[in-house]
Amino acid sequence: MVAQHGDVLVVGAGVMGLTTAVCLAEAGVPVRVQAGESPQDTTSAVAGAMIAGPVTDDPQDDESRWLRATLREFTDLAADPRTGVRIARGRTVSRDEDTTPGWARQMPDFAECDEAERAGYPMAFWMSSPVVDMPRYLQYLAGRLEIAGGVVRLGTVESLEAAAATAPLVVNCTGVGAQRLTGDPQLKPVRGQHVVVENPGLTEFFYERTKAAEITSFIPHLKRLVLGGTIGPGNWSLEPDPAQTEAILSRCIAIEPRIAGAPVLSVEVGLRPARPQARLEEETIGDARVIHNYGHGGAGIGMSWGCAREIEQMVTQAVHR
Repeated sequence: MVAQHGDVLVVGAGVMGLTTAVCLAEAGVPVRVQAGESPQDTTSAVAGAMIAGPVTDDPQDDESRWLRATLREFTDLAADPRTGVRIARGRTVSRDEDTTPGWARQMPDFAECDEAERAGYPMAFWMSSPVVDMPRYLQYLAGRLEIAGGVVRLGTVESLEAAAATAPLVVNCTGVGAQRLTGDPQLKPVRGQHVVVENPGLTEFFYERTKAAEITSFIPHLKRLVLGGTIGPGNWSLEPDPAQTEAILSRCIAIEPRIAGAPVLSVEVGLRPARPQARLEEETIGDARVIHNYGHGGAGIGMSWGCAREIEQMVTQAVHR
């Protein structure tokens, strides 16, 4: 990496890295992204990406605040078909809860499910929310960054010390890769597997809120339908598991029989960067300020704009000192 005085280096080209870089570049900050893999090869690219709503009803909770801010941004982006974002109606269900959360009642088109629509879940409601076709959306973000003057360069960042030697401000958006760069003992991989099938004509999503090992969800993205899923804490494997593929298909077909017989397009695996709390804070390394932005688990897309806007404020304040 070639040092450029005064610029900001964003490490990581997933949704967190690209969104942060877009915010900074559009604020007039010289920014470059350095990443070991292209946006289309990140965990972000294989997410089902339904923006589910806040973690809690507490407006002072950081993660819920970031989720609310991101929901507003995605709602605006849905007006532009080039983004890959659209507003869809669907059911949110849970086997872990029996009371509808307060935030849900504020969502567009909210309605409690009737007995048949619950599909056996004690908590189930309808709402409309943004869904994001991640391959298209990441391409949109990369193009938006380029228009704003930012650049993306492929190449492994060996250490934060090396990165800090090349820029006065570094933003660490490396997901599970932050474990190698920071040694953070609280950061763990949570393996997730999805099955992508040809969409048999579904327009409504089905999304299960749970911490169990198996999730039943399907998210329509025009011609694709993303079926989920799994939660595998501590599992670093990126190899698809055929048994999990069959189980995902079986669970989703039980909810929506039209999925039966839909051609399987791909089986995708990603590693969610899980942490008891997402880390958005700064430290000094060498002569540089380093802002950490990782550990969002399965809610990274849902928190991406909220976190990026907060970092934009931190960075622009620093640049103009």
